[in-house]
Amino acid sequence: MAVGGMAVETPGVDGRITLSVVITCIVAASSGLIFGYDIGISGGVTTMPPFLEKFFPKILRKMMSADINIYCVYDSQVLTLFTSSLYLAGLASSLVASRVTAAFGRRSTMILGGFTFLVGGALNAGSENIAMLILGRIFLGIGVGFTNQATPVYLSEVAPAKWRGAFNAGFQFFLSLGVVAAGCINFATSKRTWGWRLSLGLAIVPAAVMALGAFFISDSPSSLVERNKIDQARKALLRVRGSDTDVEPELQELVKWSEASKVIKQEPFLSILQRQYRPHLVMAIAIPFFQQLTGINIVAFYAPNLFQSVGFGNDAALLSAIILGVVNLVSVLVSTAIVDRFGRRVLFIAGGIQMFLFQIAVAIVLAKTTGTHGAEELSKGSAILVLVFLCLYAIGFGWSWGPLTWLIPSEIFPLRIRTTGQSISIAINFLTVFILSQTFLTMLCHFKFGVFLFYGGWIFVMTVFIIFFLPETKGIPLDSMYTVWENHWYWRRFVPASESKPTP
Repeated sequence: MAVGGMAVETPGVDGRITLSVVITCIVAASSGLIFGYDIGISGGVTTMPPFLEKFFPKILRKMMSADINIYCVYDSQVLTLFTSSLYLAGLASSLVASRVTAAFGRRSTMILGGFTFLVGGALNAGSENIAMLILGRIFLGIGVGFTNQATPVYLSEVAPAKWRGAFNAGFQFFLSLGVVAAGCINFATSKRTWGWRLSLGLAIVPAAVMALGAFFISDSPSSLVERNKIDQARKALLRVRGSDTDVEPELQELVKWSEASKVIKQEPFLSILQRQYRPHLVMAIAIPFFQQLTGINIVAFYAPNLFQSVGFGNDAALLSAIILGVVNLVSVLVSTAIVDRFGRRVLFIAGGIQMFLFQIAVAIVLAKTTGTHGAEELSKGSAILVLVFLCLYAIGFGWSWGPLTWLIPSEIFPLRIRTTGQSISIAINFLTVFILSQTFLTMLCHFKFGVFLFYGGWIFVMTVFIIFFLPETKGIPLDSMYTVWENHWYWRRFVPASESKPTP
């Protein structure tokens, strides 16, 4: 349990890291590859002339025009729909995934998501018209909705409490790895007329790797207990905690909370609206909403378009997107190493300050060099400076809001509404990113450098929110998480000790 916000392990529960738990979490976290691959691939593909010639010839002609506002090259609602349709599908599927995950387990949901994503990748590779292209994106979105809902919960339930942050960060690591891999593939295929088909079609590779790998791991002990598979849960615990470990205390704790949750027959989506779950619900909505308003996915989606729009050539734009992805990947490793030592709040706050400063710096450089109308081309030196500042911004995201946005919602909810809470979190994430991705290129055209001030302002707001309202959850077992709300200066008015302990 936890006392005064400090973690106290359940008696008999071994918090050590075993080879089995490492392998299990790596396989599960690899589902982040498919999301990251899609984030990285879509922006690069939309800069390839053969792709634009086939689907968006008007944009290609605009690119060739000598007289154009550099911020407005890619301002097309149909083009942005190509990117954002995935997130609208992901929004719908993530809500359905809550029931699928509760009924069939976290592992089965990941497998289903992987194979659905595979179908979407195949459709995109063979697309002959925009309708087929968008249909493929919808299948990709359904796959991502399922995997993003199930994987963070799975990782939090399987990992030892004191290392939960590091293991959960594996999802963001593979997501970032997918972005980098996609950037490299786009760079390699950009000169070929069929390169865009290869880039989109290779999405089937990470999907197949993740889905097939999931067949060889067991479901999480919490999920198995929730579905009355007690013997299988015991075997799963022995596998991840070590065969020489006494897992009975941890198993009995899971059984106790599972049985208590079944006494309450209320629909989970109604239960989560109860007053005692108000802080949980606020975090499940605010954190993914704020993550997207850092601007990171917009930069990732449209990095090649963005760099090309502000003065880089096509090859340089694709290469710049790779560089941006690599620094983000490295920074995720930093987060993995320190998140369970320094805690979640410190990383959120320090990362927020870093992102705020470099978003403002990018806006200043663009304002001084391109003019208020965006008619002046960015000089080579200024373009490099923009890239450096965006890399420093990406580093701040990679060790804070990147991995922690997946971690916090997956660890704060009690078992009975855990999958529901995660579904809401993922749905908010997808809804926000859909709106932002659908509007970013238009915003870039009209706001110009001010778009970075827009995101900088939101980063300031979210950092203040974390300072005042996010309690520290480092090292606290999932079944004792209620104590962080009881001891918080504001949230304790919603979850007094007399109310929060009996209800799982």
